[in-house]
Amino acid sequence: MTATPNGAHQTLKNTSFESRVISWLMHDGWQVFIPILDHGHQTDILISDGLNYYRIQVKTVEATGEDHIVENRWMNSDVDVVIFFARNSTRGYITPAFEQSKLSFNSSGHKRINQTRKEFLKAFHEF
Repeated sequence: MTATPNGAHQTLKNTSFESRVISWLMHDGWQVFIPILDHGHQTDILISDGLNYYRIQVKTVEATGEDHIVENRWMNSDVDVVIFFARNSTRGYITPAFEQSKLSFNSSGHKRINQTRKEFLKAFHEF
């Protein structure tokens, strides 16, 4: 096997979380589109129910707890939903894209999930 450099390995792990979300959304019946390049638009996944389109940003972090602070890296974009996954945990959060420069995981309006399809889709449908 060819060794994977550390930076590339981290990108592969981050992309695996995006693939997980894509799979869950497709299982739920959404049309799913993947931008070839998302720089400048901060859109990892574009989904449609046939009439409407929604932009999703997926972020993975090394979380330090429920009050972990995350930075808004999608400022001034049209992202609708941000999904955070803690790489060092089985938890994540779904939140509408917020305007503040920083917020904690457990801020009002953020929905905590375990990293399972069932919990993800239940929380996602609440938006």
